[in-house]
Amino acid sequence: MKFIHAADIHLDSPLIGLSAYPDAPVEMLRTATRRAFTNLCNKAIELEVDFMVIAGDLYDGSWKDFSTGIFFCKEMGRLNKVGIPVYVLYGNHDAASELTRTLQLPDNVKLFDFRKCSTFILAELNIALHGRSFKDAATTDNLAASYPMPIAGMFNIGVLHTALEGSSVHANYAPCTIAQLHGKGYDYWALGHVHEYHVIRGESMIVFPGNLQGRHVRETGARGAVMVHLDAQGNCHTDRLLVDVLRWH
Repeated sequence: MKFIHAADIHLDSPLIGLSAYPDAPVEMLRTATRRAFTNLCNKAIELEVDFMVIAGDLYDGSWKDFSTGIFFCKEMGRLNKVGIPVYVLYGNHDAASELTRTLQLPDNVKLFDFRKCSTFILAELNIALHGRSFKDAATTDNLAASYPMPIAGMFNIGVLHTALEGSSVHANYAPCTIAQLHGKGYDYWALGHVHEYHVIRGESMIVFPGNLQGRHVRETGARGAVMVHLDAQGNCHTDRLLVDVLRWH
C-alpha cells in the first residue's frame, strides 16, 4: 500500500515581497503553487498511489477567486478518472476561505468534519483515517484530544493541522504534544501547518511534509510532499516527493 501525504499547498497564494524587485519573474512566481500541485497530481497518477491525504491549508485564507477552486476540482477530476481518492482536512487558512463553503467537489474528494473527529475506513486496504478540520481560522483548542482510539487490526492514520509543541514561525493553532500523539496509539500522523519537512519517530511516525512550494525567501530549499509505503509486514517507510518548480536560496 502507498499513499501521498501533502499539506500547506496554499493554492494561488500571493508571493510576498515581489514589489521590491522590479526585475522579478512575477508571472512565473504567481503560478508556482498551481504548477507544483499539478506536479503532485502527476506523481500520484504515475506512481499509482492508493490515495492522497491533504493535511490542511489547501487554499490561502480569504482568497476569493473561484478560478482557484475550479483549478483544484480539475486536478481532482484527473485523479478521479484513475480511481485515486483524496482525503482533505481543512486548516486555519481553509477555515477563513469562502471557497471552502461554496465549492462543489468531485466525488473522490472526502472532507473531514469540523464538528467532531470523523473516521474513514478503507476496508480493502485495512486503513482507518481519523481527522478533524478547523471550524475557525484561529483554532487554539487541542483537537488531538478529541480523536478516537485506534481501530484494532487496522493501520491507523491521524490527520491533523497543528503547531504541535509550538513554533516561533507558525501560529500556535491546535496545539498538542509529541507524547500525546505517540500515546494515542496510531501508526502514522499526517500533520500540516509547519512548512518545514520534519519526521519524528517513536511509537508512531509523526510527519510534517512541509509546504509544496516555497513562497518567499525565508522558505528556502527543496519543497514537496511525502510518499508513504506500507509493506506486507506492516512496516512503514517514507520518502520525500519533491514537486516544487522554483526554489529560494
